[in-house]
Amino acid sequence: MKTIAIIPARGGSKRIPEKNIQIFDGLPLLAHSIIYAQKNKTFIDEIYVSTDNVEIKKIALQFGAKVIDRPASISGDLEPTVSALKHVLEAIDSSDVENVVLLQATNPLRPENLLSEAFEIYNSGSYDSLFTVSRNHQKFGKIIEGKYQPFNYTIGQRSQDLEPLYFENGLLYITKAHLIMSAIVISENAFPLEVEHAFAKVDIDTFEDLDYAKFISAARNDKK
Repeated sequence: MKTIAIIPARGGSKRIPEKNIQIFDGLPLLAHSIIYAQKNKTFIDEIYVSTDNVEIKKIALQFGAKVIDRPASISGDLEPTVSALKHVLEAIDSSDVENVVLLQATNPLRPENLLSEAFEIYNSGSYDSLFTVSRNHQKFGKIIEGKYQPFNYTIGQRSQDLEPLYFENGLLYITKAHLIMSAIVISENAFPLEVEHAFAKVDIDTFEDLDYAKFISAARNDKK
């Protein structure tokens, strides 16, 4: 049975035009996730890019990925990512595909061994999906009728004493293919893999995010 990687990369992006092909660290943003998947070829059998954009398609093919042309009907701003994943499985012969690794092009920086370690955990447990999370260290609140109401703390509480809360950092997801066909990426039996790393804070959606990613990358290269 196969494990495939899917990288959704549609063309439409309002806050950063042509976001998925912006140059980052000398390469198109999309290319970083393709290369990352290629470094895990010991268990990833095929790499697919789902796109509705001609330029993205050219870059994906240039870097060695297979391309599935995504129809406009599932390429809108409000369409969930799982629609693209399901479409890929429907477009290929997926009868022998057991696992799907989702890598988002907007997360170009990932710890080198994260995917291999995550896949080992996923296989060794009785899990049918896995996703990466990071702990929140901020104090959140709501503003209701003009008044601030703390959400995850009490006024005066130290941040180090906060009850642990976590967020999806988007670094990677692994899911059984049959769940994808049921429009599920994170199942009730999913393993939340905690990742405490500077890369977990990089998710490019705005130019400010892109600048931050470049800063983090430059800091990493300075340490080499």
